[in-house]
Amino acid sequence: MVKKIIIFEDNSGLRKGLEELLQLTDEFVVIATHDNCIQAEQQVKENNPDVILMDIDMPGRSGIEAVKIIRSFNKDVQIIMLTVFDDSTHVFDAICAGASGYLLKKNVSEKLIPSIKEVLEGGAPMSPSIAKMVVNSMQQSTATNIYKFNEKEKLILSLLCKGNSYKMIADETGYAFETIRSYIKKIYEKLQVHSATEAVSKAIKERLV
Repeated sequence: MVKKIIIFEDNSGLRKGLEELLQLTDEFVVIATHDNCIQAEQQVKENNPDVILMDIDMPGRSGIEAVKIIRSFNKDVQIIMLTVFDDSTHVFDAICAGASGYLLKKNVSEKLIPSIKEVLEGGAPMSPSIAKMVVNSMQQSTATNIYKFNEKEKLILSLLCKGNSYKMIADETGYAFETIRSYIKKIYEKLQVHSATEAVSKAIKERLV
């Protein structure tokens, strides 16, 4: 089934480039593009997309604020942030607001389509430098294991936070896909969350891994 995509990006050249890039595959269709996200709530409700590509820095309202609004009524749509920012404040604010993934614009031509596929498979894709920053932040944590994760669960949560899909985690660990699914279900239960986005957000907020 073809997946529907909305693009929020104020740079007209990049917006057109993203649309043309997505036209190279028959797996996705761009149903709307916008140069700001002021009317994001109405536009998302009207179009019911599967994936949203959201710039952070836009006139009138930031992409992070738009994500918060979208998440207030839609928990299922996948939202990938596209930005030039790679500082921890923007990254963590975006993920904690409910973003499903985070890509730097300089990586977009190479990473966009694989990242959309990953996010639709349950992953939380990030540009390599972003993932490294998140992992480094977590490694500096002194938080206790209040959720009583075992070593395998901690490993899988860590891989999930690096932006890996279930299949990629299975390939990395050597476990069967269904085994990974079972472990992630247990992780969700312990964290009291229902998605990869919520799990990554909570792990980052509480520095769990």
